[in-house]
Amino acid sequence: MLTAEQILASHKANVETLFGLTTKAFEGVEKIVELNLTASKAALAESANHVQAAMSVKDAQELLALQAGLMQPLAEKTAAYSRHLYDIASASGTELGKAVEAKTNEAQKAFVGIVDNIAKNAPAGSETAVAVMKSAVAAANNAYESVQKAVSQATEMAETNFNAVTSTAVNAAKTTARKR
Repeated sequence: MLTAEQILASHKANVETLFGLTTKAFEGVEKIVELNLTASKAALAESANHVQAAMSVKDAQELLALQAGLMQPLAEKTAAYSRHLYDIASASGTELGKAVEAKTNEAQKAFVGIVDNIAKNAPAGSETAVAVMKSAVAAANNAYESVQKAVSQATEMAETNFNAVTSTAVNAAKTTARKR
């Protein structure tokens, strides 16, 4: 049976974890805001430069060349922005995932301890029920580990696909810019 001190310690640990996770989430948001401000400033400066360059063109041919020259850097910058945004989100998600995994492992250990304690104090003749309970706990742990592996594989696949799409977009922009 849990004592009042154990319950209080558990609640204190949960509150500390909550505040830690909230801090991590805000750090991720701050990084995204900083990225957006930097990208917005750069876009504004580049737009001003592009307008000035467009105002100084002498003919349509020069304007088309100017526009074509703008496409490749724009695609590369968009890809870099997307990559940076993905990295921020991925890092934040990884940190939050680690915290959740640690708490889940703690809860699993505590539950196994409770089951073992119940098994030790079970009346004679309840061995079958205890064995069923232990089997259920083991099956739940195995299922949880399988889900963790599947999520990890899905995350790796998503990152690979993201990198491939980004690379394809940049290469397509380079090809388009060369054709003009």
